[in-house]
Amino acid sequence: MDIWQPLLLSLKVALWATGINLGLGVAVAFGLSRWRSRLCNLLDTLLTLPLVLPPTVLGYYLLVLLGRRGLLGARLEHWGLNPVFTWQGAVIASTLAAFPLVQKAARAAFEEIDSQLEDAARVLGLSSAGVFFRVSLPLAVKGISAGALLAFARALGEFGATLMIAGNLPGRTQTLSLAIYSAIEAGNNAGANMLVMVASATCIAVLLLARRLTRGQQQLRVT
Repeated sequence: MDIWQPLLLSLKVALWATGINLGLGVAVAFGLSRWRSRLCNLLDTLLTLPLVLPPTVLGYYLLVLLGRRGLLGARLEHWGLNPVFTWQGAVIASTLAAFPLVQKAARAAFEEIDSQLEDAARVLGLSSAGVFFRVSLPLAVKGISAGALLAFARALGEFGATLMIAGNLPGRTQTLSLAIYSAIEAGNNAGANMLVMVASATCIAVLLLARRLTRGQQQLRVT
């Protein structure tokens, strides 16, 4: 059984999903943390739905949206783009499933920042963009990092939505989770055990690396 192909594909999908979520999640989180409206809680609830909905429901929504006859898929098909049954579809599924983890963590981090620090930066002449990149973002980076790591782990283990939108095609869209499912379904317990050990070791390595990076950041702040 080929272990490297599904492992490398899982890492590739998780990295893409985490990168996209870092951009989108941080932007949305900062906007919600500074927006004072009754609609804020409603929007936050809608954005949290991927965290609580069954993955198959997420996958169904994606098929309705991105399928060849979907609301957006028909337009993409006209331009020769079709994410269904591709690794890009797996990235979209993982991005959607992991988005709330980055958004919630980043929003909590932004809301904990003392607003007087941002006001002082504006008084000293920094623009809004300067305040964000030189004050708000550095102060929230620890919470954002924690959310990104959780999102990476979630994307690495994504199964249901990925199966719905990307399928389970060996060598093309078969991630580590899908390879484990296929091995068990085929009665290949030895292969499944091997894949499970690889998945567990990968997650432990990621967590240890994250812990080391976080400790390094804390030491830099102290010095």
